[in-house]
Amino acid sequence: MQERLPVKRLNRLSWLLSVIIGIIFYFVILHNDTDTHVYVYTCLTMLGIVLVGYTDVGVMLILYRMFLPKSKRFTFYRRLLTYTISILIYLGLRPIFEHSGGKTLSFWDLGLLSAFVGSGVIINTMIIIMHDSVLLYEHKLHAELELSRLKTANAEAMNLVLKQQIQPHFLFNALNTLKALYHKDTAVADDYIVHMANFLRASIAHHSSNISPLEDEVKLLCDYLEMQRIRFGTALVCTIALPEETLKENFLPSFSLQPLLENAIKHNNFTQQEPLEVKITQTGDRLLVSNNLQKKKMKDASTNYGLANLAERYRIWSGDEVIIKEDQDTFSVSIKLLKDEHSNY
Repeated sequence: MQERLPVKRLNRLSWLLSVIIGIIFYFVILHNDTDTHVYVYTCLTMLGIVLVGYTDVGVMLILYRMFLPKSKRFTFYRRLLTYTISILIYLGLRPIFEHSGGKTLSFWDLGLLSAFVGSGVIINTMIIIMHDSVLLYEHKLHAELELSRLKTANAEAMNLVLKQQIQPHFLFNALNTLKALYHKDTAVADDYIVHMANFLRASIAHHSSNISPLEDEVKLLCDYLEMQRIRFGTALVCTIALPEETLKENFLPSFSLQPLLENAIKHNNFTQQEPLEVKITQTGDRLLVSNNLQKKKMKDASTNYGLANLAERYRIWSGDEVIIKEDQDTFSVSIKLLKDEHSNY
């Protein structure tokens, strides 16, 4: 986004400077001259400052169309034009000053000539310094805004990349499971395909969303759970104990729950006699996913897209950490519930 010249703020600053110098000028002249010319001189002084201020803004507007604001050419031509015009402005005001004071116009009076030329130089220098301070402040704000936008764009890009890793990872596991099921029971494999299609359809619908309602995340998890129940039967028990109010009022980063269930299935041994029990509950403002710990002695090859992926996406999008705890009997993952899908967490 191109940085714009803060014209209104610069013009207001010129008026403020004219008022301040005008007041100072008034009291200095009033101390030496009590006639009515004091008011005229003060107004003319303020007019000169305002004209010089507007000149600087006008010159910058013209140069902005031709040069970069930070370029040497921009600075050179700005100084050249504003100092020249400022001197001409004060030389143009000189006859008015002399006429208002009832003095005879003498252009070759070097003392007065030098005074008015010097006034133009001094006032223009003050205007440039004050305008540059505003431009520096505006440039800082613009840089901070651009930095913030770049960080947001980078976070969204990283989040998208991480989300795109989930689908191939899921498909890899699902297709391996489907292959194994077809060797055992084709009817069961057909049912598995139906549930897998439902899951993929739902996941595609949420693919463009960074944040999803908790209710939708639970529905997506249930589709995935049905697929796993076909495979494991009663050896897998998943209990979702969440109030209706919690489901409807809270949000999670998309695809937050399914990787947690998948992680529990992947790293634990379980049978119908010793089932894997996964519980999803609410603890304060956090969602707790826990399971009984029955670790596999032989670990499966890992693509590292499970908990690490979820933790990184959660950090990018919500700024919060995923809390992982493990003791002798239980493994749990705690993630914060988000209250507003449109907030920049």
